[in-house]
Amino acid sequence: MNTLEIIKKAGLKATPQRKMIYQIMTQLGHSSIDDVVVRVRQKSPEVTLSTVYRILDSFCNAGLLSKINHPNGKCHYDVTIREHQHVFIENEVIDYMDSDLAALIKNHLEEKSFKLLDSIQKISVQIIVNRSTIT
Repeated sequence: MNTLEIIKKAGLKATPQRKMIYQIMTQLGHSSIDDVVVRVRQKSPEVTLSTVYRILDSFCNAGLLSKINHPNGKCHYDVTIREHQHVFIENEVIDYMDSDLAALIKNHLEEKSFKLLDSIQKISVQIIVNRSTIT
């Protein structure tokens, strides 16, 4: 499916700015707003910061992107929307796909009689790695 179809299928109007920003996100994978703005301004300097924010938020609301909170305090956007975990090594964000991990957490919560188990929308795990200890 191409960018135009993806945006329309999500129920959004496929404006040139939305198409450009979605394409940028598919290239970046994970990105802070600052990185997206730099790429947008390289391609289309007239696009405002508020437009970029509004488009990214509309993508999150439509399920095309998700927000992740980086340990450095900056909000990042993620184009991979299926359930997965994140590994943070300094400013780098790596997707870690392990469906068994989410199932393990759900099973653990069920064993502990977690009252809101049926209401869980998503399980988000962040793994933070200290680069200086990597051998």
